[in-house]
Amino acid sequence: MVTNNPIPASGGSLIGATTINWEDVYKGPNVMWRVPRNIKWGDNIVVREDETAVFYRDGKVLAYLDRPDRYSLTTLNARLLGNLVQSLSGVRQEAEVYYLQRRLFDGKFGSTEPYVFRDPDFGLVQLRVFGSYRWKVAAPDNFINTFVGTFGAVTTPDVEGRLRDQMVLLVYNTLGKLKDQGMKVTDLATQLTTIEQAVLGAIPQHFGPLGVDVSQIQGLSINLPDEVQKAIDTRSTMGVLGVNYLQYQAGQAMTTAAANPSGGAGAMAGAGVGLGAGLGIGYGMAGQMQGAYTQAPMVICPKCNAQVPSGTRFCPSCGNPMTPPAAAPSGTPCPKCGQPVPAGVKFCPNCGASMAPPAARTCPKCGKSVTTSGKFCPECGAPLGP
Repeated sequence: MVTNNPIPASGGSLIGATTINWEDVYKGPNVMWRVPRNIKWGDNIVVREDETAVFYRDGKVLAYLDRPDRYSLTTLNARLLGNLVQSLSGVRQEAEVYYLQRRLFDGKFGSTEPYVFRDPDFGLVQLRVFGSYRWKVAAPDNFINTFVGTFGAVTTPDVEGRLRDQMVLLVYNTLGKLKDQGMKVTDLATQLTTIEQAVLGAIPQHFGPLGVDVSQIQGLSINLPDEVQKAIDTRSTMGVLGVNYLQYQAGQAMTTAAANPSGGAGAMAGAGVGLGAGLGIGYGMAGQMQGAYTQAPMVICPKCNAQVPSGTRFCPSCGNPMTPPAAAPSGTPCPKCGQPVPAGVKFCPNCGASMAPPAARTCPKCGKSVTTSGKFCPECGAPLGP
């Protein structure tokens, strides 16, 4: 933060001249330090390798020194300050001085307000983002003009608060662009590296006017609401096990029943679940459950292809309305292709075979009258001939 540590004084060529430097004991994690009094003609400014001294007056940067050296406003070095010398040589020979550290700093960011993400499957989902980043002062004049002149920042926490808000805003903007490109809520966990790279790509345009460069983003985390995260986990489990929603729910019910120490059916369910667990599969009984469901009439959902009990009005898996099954066609089966043929029709509409009853024939072996179109006598099995 900006500290008001005393300025060590030393003798100068003018009365009251002071040697100004940023003492190591006061630097610590602070990105900038404001010299607690205005600099005057005759003062000496000491700049080290990791520092920049910025001269600021009347709401703007007059000049800055970024080469390590001792600068005296009474020597030829003073011409390096350009217009500052002229302003100091007038009636009011003063200016503010800020020291900036040029080393890398580590910061953290996190959402204070959620970001509303519109997902095609889950609707409006509120997201919160967290992470850390590494930054440094890249343009001292932009940094001072923005944070000191515009935002009125006087401490390092003030600066970090602004940067933290800007990082959250940038991540939100990036998520919005990736959503427009087809990214879904279910993709976020596997695309964190892609999101980080997209954020870093927008850093120069977003942070350049602030005089700040962000070189690294770490530990990016995007938190979902509990109910959405649970739904995503359920869908993932169903995909791994190869079961539909009904089978998954049945497995949950059987697991709950296995935990009920009431004996009887519960004990049998426990044995079955224990067997599945022994195979290393939480729902190893999926095949048995499917067999149990097939005992009742089942129909296929036209939208998600899940098996749905006959008579159900809406699919339990996706909520799609279920169309009642058409009534079974009635009629006499065709003797050739087996398709039902309406009464009174003489030829099968499917294969063209005659629907007239076959003529009676006499079995050459047993003498029985046979009206079937088969090749063998149904009484004795003897060939009937053509």
